[in-house]
Amino acid sequence: MNLMKSFLRKPIFKNNQVSIVMILLMLTILILGVSKSGLLSPSAHAQGAGKSGEERPQFELGESAQKERPLFALDGAVHKEMADTSDTIPKLWWIAPVGALFALFYARKFYREVMKSPDGNDTMKLIAGHVREGAYAYLKQQYKVVGIFFVGAFLVLLFISFGLHAQSKVVPFAFLSSGFLSGLAGFLGMKTATSASSRTAEGARKSLNQGLQVAFRSGAVMGLIVVGMGLLDISLWFFVFRKFTSISLLDMAMMLPCFGIGASSQALFARVGGGIFTKAADVGADLVGKVEAGIPEDDPRNPATIADNVGDNVGDVAGMGADLYESYYNSMLACAALGVTAGLGIAGMVVPMILAGLGIFLSIIGIYAVKTKEEASQKELLKALGKGINLSSVLILISSAVVIKYMLPQNFGIWGSIVTGLIAGVIVGKGTEYYTSSNYSPTKGIAGNAKTGPATVIIDGIATGMMSTIIPVITISAAILLSYAFAGGFSNISLGLYGIAIAAVGMLSTLGLTLATDAYGPIADNAGGNAEMSGLEPYVRERTDALDALGNTTAATGKGFAIGSAALTAMALIASFVEQIKVGLERSGTTVIQVAGTSINLASAKLSDLMGYLDVTLINPKVLIGLFIGGMASFVFSAMTMKAVGRAAGSMVEEVRRQFREIAGIMEGTGKPDYAACVAISTKGAQREMFVPALLALLVPIVTGLILGVPGVVGLLAGSLTVGSCWQSLWPMQAAPGITRKSILKAASWAERVRRRIRLQSLAIRWETPSKTHQVRL
Repeated sequence: MNLMKSFLRKPIFKNNQVSIVMILLMLTILILGVSKSGLLSPSAHAQGAGKSGEERPQFELGESAQKERPLFALDGAVHKEMADTSDTIPKLWWIAPVGALFALFYARKFYREVMKSPDGNDTMKLIAGHVREGAYAYLKQQYKVVGIFFVGAFLVLLFISFGLHAQSKVVPFAFLSSGFLSGLAGFLGMKTATSASSRTAEGARKSLNQGLQVAFRSGAVMGLIVVGMGLLDISLWFFVFRKFTSISLLDMAMMLPCFGIGASSQALFARVGGGIFTKAADVGADLVGKVEAGIPEDDPRNPATIADNVGDNVGDVAGMGADLYESYYNSMLACAALGVTAGLGIAGMVVPMILAGLGIFLSIIGIYAVKTKEEASQKELLKALGKGINLSSVLILISSAVVIKYMLPQNFGIWGSIVTGLIAGVIVGKGTEYYTSSNYSPTKGIAGNAKTGPATVIIDGIATGMMSTIIPVITISAAILLSYAFAGGFSNISLGLYGIAIAAVGMLSTLGLTLATDAYGPIADNAGGNAEMSGLEPYVRERTDALDALGNTTAATGKGFAIGSAALTAMALIASFVEQIKVGLERSGTTVIQVAGTSINLASAKLSDLMGYLDVTLINPKVLIGLFIGGMASFVFSAMTMKAVGRAAGSMVEEVRRQFREIAGIMEGTGKPDYAACVAISTKGAQREMFVPALLALLVPIVTGLILGVPGVVGLLAGSLTVGSCWQSLWPMQAAPGITRKSILKAASWAERVRRRIRLQSLAIRWETPSKTHQVRL
């Protein structure tokens, strides 16, 4: 692994383009902060001069731009609820931090159970060690790059908070905490996954159920760490605000959505970087190894096979974990903020945290319910996972009704919004299962097209993927409308928006279990690779292939869940953004707005009044431009990541070809491929290529806001939400049938693989470490 270690010692920003990009990003954020602070306007300087003799408090959490006047004239019950600065906390809130601690406790418990499982023979341990070392090398490099970004962004946020006084002084520290915990959750989940592959393969040697239990418990570690750390972070900040400060609920509500910036940034880098790594390695391994060299998948003679297995972990475990951590975290923040602005007071703020805590307890129950009989079919395996998910969903329906009845008795319709979110999640999951499982006609149809060649497979795969968007899009649309209506949105827009937000919380309430089924997939895939490279008995690979086929479906289901929850969360965050504009206007001194020639008190203005005042209508060219930019950004972002994968995969292909050409004896089994070189190439390519797409996602909203203002940003968010949701729904559905199709066709090719194994029985590959040499039987 010398090449990998030497690569890690290289300077992070040796490429000058990356340094320039970072500087431009920091300058843009700085300019935005200055412009929003009003320091560039003459009136701001005049006000500052008039207050030069005043002494500013040293520590203010929720300061407004004009401290001498209240945020709102407290002439109504709703406004008094918003201005609540007491230290009281509802008793049911304690379910949230206790649930978070339980999640971490059981994650530790499941991890220890997995580590106690036998991890196979020396060869299996060695192969798993190579994969683990490669995954650590990638994460170490990625976290260095992301760490530098976080330090730079933290300094800018410090300047905006303490220098310009343009935002709360807590935001920079919450930015760090959410980003750090998201990264830590990804690392711990990946550590478990890489340790579980050989143990899953060894479990599959004994029985199918034992292999399932090891893989699923390993995935449960990832799921519980994500929900535990996310909920614990939010709970601790809420407790500090409530007990140790005099901040009002409204100021707290305006701060909370900003806390998710760190988690969103971490998810962006983890998803883009991990995706580039895994697909570059996958293409390189398959194109050269399987197509050109004609060797089986996961064959130890393929130089890219270790990188391929590493990619499953960094992309589909750490990357997906960070993605769902962001949705989970932001859904609670947006819901809490909208609960306050809807006039629900402290109860509206803590209900999403309580539901998340209950969801953790019920997810743990569901995890214990997942088990199957020996030699089960894929349909029976899916039923086993579905049993756990369905049990948790039913229990959360019942318990959430009790919570809403106790906390919000005057708004029990909000429970209907929670039910809507849960049902929508189940429908999206079932729709994904239908389009991706080998038991149903879409996947069988694609497999049937393989009889006429790859062209018809590609055509039918793309068409099936496009058709598959119908179920998630219609389901999410119906969920938005129904959750809005159940909460009373047609009579009170703010309550309706709270209903949409809490529907997202309901959908993600059992994320601990849902993410476990998703993270299980790459673990089972790695177990199959370990069995193949270790030369285990054919029946072991048959069992791991059955688990892998199930994992492909559950992974696609997890992606569908992520897309659905992200759409609802994005809708809630857009609403939170508009509410923050309203508060910002009040803080700037605006008390009356003019809408269609009518003067309306800002404190009592409806959301529709505010939209009219800001001219956020479809006939406003700025809104239309924002819509087009938002839709375009989804395609440009996807194109940039695809090109990045293409370039990184090209480097991988050249390296694999070079090794086949220059290292003597690889195909005969007497020469050892340089696996570390392939891991290093994918790592370097992912780090180099992830910055420009990430920069696009960060800068487009900022630049749009500076040029087009609020109407342009609202249009941008709406355009990216609608187009992005459809675009993202297409790819998981399109890819997974192609993956599960392999499971259908594998049975037909198994005899040929056994014959090849017999022909190569006398060959061996020497796996070398500084202290040992192991024989790998083919």
